[in-house]
Amino acid sequence: MHDANDLSRPQLRRLLRQARRRLSPQAQRRAAQGLYRQLAQHPLFRRARHIALYLPNDGEIDPRPLLRAAQRRGKATYLPVLSDWPRSKMVFQRVRAHEKMSPNRFRIPEPRRNRAQQRKVWALDLILLPLVGFDRHGGRLGMGGGFYDRSLGYRDMRKNWHKPTLLGLAHECQQVDRLTMASWDVPLEATVTDKGWY
Repeated sequence: MHDANDLSRPQLRRLLRQARRRLSPQAQRRAAQGLYRQLAQHPLFRRARHIALYLPNDGEIDPRPLLRAAQRRGKATYLPVLSDWPRSKMVFQRVRAHEKMSPNRFRIPEPRRNRAQQRKVWALDLILLPLVGFDRHGGRLGMGGGFYDRSLGYRDMRKNWHKPTLLGLAHECQQVDRLTMASWDVPLEATVTDKGWY
């Protein structure tokens, strides 16, 4: 576990990204399988009908086994689609098995834009979010672009709005003792690693 107190957010982000990128392909596969075991039979995942996930990039833990399981079970699955540059918004678009993808400006594959397949974020049941760092108190350090924070900012104005459930996904090496949260940071219900729930 890293001590976040002596580092700026950019320094901490750099350190944690290096830690997850150092994981071998074999360690990444084991982590993806462990993550699947933590979540696939959990009531939050089993009950959800509309689930947003992500495709892994830059050493992120891989949720694709969960994506495939959700699709096999007949759930509607969604991936983030970034708006055109320079806007920094993100929408969630339905994706089906074997769908064609195109790389976005960060070279992350995403479904080809189709407004008819997009769903409002507050109409999702569960969002499995990537992150760079996390703590045991719901804190999440993202990549710094603010895409998820902006998409979920409506929750600040609606304190009684409980959908969707937000779960961060991470490797154990991304845990820090305590993150200093910025005013715009959206807290998570929990973070799930291949080893457990925080």
